[in-house]
Amino acid sequence: MTTQATLPRPAAKPRARLRDPAWYQEYGVYAAVAVVLLFNALFTEHFMTADNLRTQLVQVAPIVIVALGMALVIGTEGIDLSVGSTMALAAALLPLYLGYGLVPALLIALLAGAVVGAINGTLVSLVGLQPIVATLALFVGGRGLALVMADGRLKQIVNPDILALGTGSFLGVPTVVLIAGVLALAVAFLVQRTTFGRQIVAIGGNRSASALSGLPVKRVLIGVYVLCGVMAALAGILATARLTASDPSSLGTLMELSAITAVVVGGTPLNGGSVRVLGTVAGALLMQLLRATLVKHDLPDSTAQIAQAAIIIAAVYVARERRSR
Repeated sequence: MTTQATLPRPAAKPRARLRDPAWYQEYGVYAAVAVVLLFNALFTEHFMTADNLRTQLVQVAPIVIVALGMALVIGTEGIDLSVGSTMALAAALLPLYLGYGLVPALLIALLAGAVVGAINGTLVSLVGLQPIVATLALFVGGRGLALVMADGRLKQIVNPDILALGTGSFLGVPTVVLIAGVLALAVAFLVQRTTFGRQIVAIGGNRSASALSGLPVKRVLIGVYVLCGVMAALAGILATARLTASDPSSLGTLMELSAITAVVVGGTPLNGGSVRVLGTVAGALLMQLLRATLVKHDLPDSTAQIAQAAIIIAAVYVARERRSR
């Protein structure tokens, strides 16, 4: 029997790559970030200064943290609309328990996020509700509960340890940025190097086949939603520390849309089966830079929203074209 050698496929030409939807889904977000930065370097005064770039990173850090949890959920072909309400709930609980010490207050706020995630995961995996329906309940009820706990009032935060999370730095790097960076590395390791991460991708690719092959589908789904809830609670703590006040009525408003946008623009498909961690971070950064660029050029926020909508449509279109090939 003779064995026929397989010749290597010739590398795609640059023009062919630019016509390939897969290229845009893989690398489009990074190219877009580079274009926005280049535009600002040439046409926006004082945008590329260290102070301004530091401000942009601080502002985008909570979005990155929430988007990382959202990416895990979307990787299972799910979605979590309750992340903004979870942020508000964590912010409402924080000042209530600071009298018991920093660590208990942080743990209780994070535990609230875990409980919200566990409820969402149970409704999705055990009850069988659609993720958008299951999480919509806590999207509404979570913020209402937060307002009840806070008596509907804004509460100032004066604890210096909490405030240091929002305004402090380590080796010149803002604490919130450092936390977001560490979490991005942790999530990337989780997805690429652990059994749990492989199970997330497998379940998102084909839930029925994963169940038939013996994967703990229900347990993994609950775990993913718990992780998403904890990350949302952490983002709420950091946002509260940065604002020096707990305001459940507005904190986290529309955060679920910002997180979903970052994930989709970053290349993670809404039909699951893949989690692009670095792309998610780049997607959040792109939206932040685009918004800041338009503000610097005295354009209204509505223009930024229109631009964001256009980018979402383009990202979804590219993903659909790639699947159709």
